[in-house]
Amino acid sequence: MKTKLRGIIELLRPFTLLAPVIVSSSVMIASLVYSEKTNVPYLTIILTVIPASMCFALLNGASNALNQSTDFTEDKISKPYRPLPKGYVTIKEARSISFILYVFAILLSLLINITFSLFILLISFFSITYSLPPRIKKFLFLNQIWVAIPRGFLGILGSWAVFGDPFQKLPLAIGCIAAIFLFGGTSTKDILDAEADKKTGTKTLVNAFGIKKTALISFIFMASAFAFIVPLIIFNIIEAYLFPLTFLMGFSFLIFWLMIHNRKNERGENTSSWTLMYATYFSYAVSFAIITIFFA
Repeated sequence: MKTKLRGIIELLRPFTLLAPVIVSSSVMIASLVYSEKTNVPYLTIILTVIPASMCFALLNGASNALNQSTDFTEDKISKPYRPLPKGYVTIKEARSISFILYVFAILLSLLINITFSLFILLISFFSITYSLPPRIKKFLFLNQIWVAIPRGFLGILGSWAVFGDPFQKLPLAIGCIAAIFLFGGTSTKDILDAEADKKTGTKTLVNAFGIKKTALISFIFMASAFAFIVPLIIFNIIEAYLFPLTFLMGFSFLIFWLMIHNRKNERGENTSSWTLMYATYFSYAVSFAIITIFFA
């Protein structure tokens, strides 16, 4: 029983569940302040933000479980320490857990509002089709897009939709920046899987172009995402108080360097470049929310 429970916990990858909760909660509060809804009771805010942010954590856990159930062959090669290759959890159990989490997330989202629920459905569609047929994960460039859109663009808009209008210029612009950054940054997770992906027919930038070219392509997108803030300010699409977000461009250089050196993160199951990329996106979303809350 303890082994099974441990396997399920490892399957969900708890480290990756906390960030969606913090990021989404921050953006929700920012949308509340930006929309000038000052008459909303604190208890209502709390009872809205908690289940809404939990929807993102549940989706992330569902995606983790589903992805590992379909990546069993690859993980036996590159990540044999995961619960499925070790036999702690079966493929059928992993998919059942994933299904339950997806359903729970969608049902929970209905308690918030219809627009938010539609975004949760869209994110679910992208994460499911990434792993299951047509299994977009196999296709070069499309696999990058299929990660960037739900985790960046739709994630920001969905969070904003809890209290605000997700189709305003500000959330649309911030979501686009997030998607561009993640389009480049998601390659960091493919470095350790390059050999396994190649053997199983999955085409990624890493196994198609090599690590150096991939690092350069990733850097261009990650740096461009933050550089894009400047013209957005010039054309009055977003406010000038968001200019400090451009400083995050500096982390793009460090991620590029770490990708080239292919350093394994001893505390995690991926590369240091992936850890820093994840932290940079986290910092971007939370910093945006904090700046908006205090300066909007």
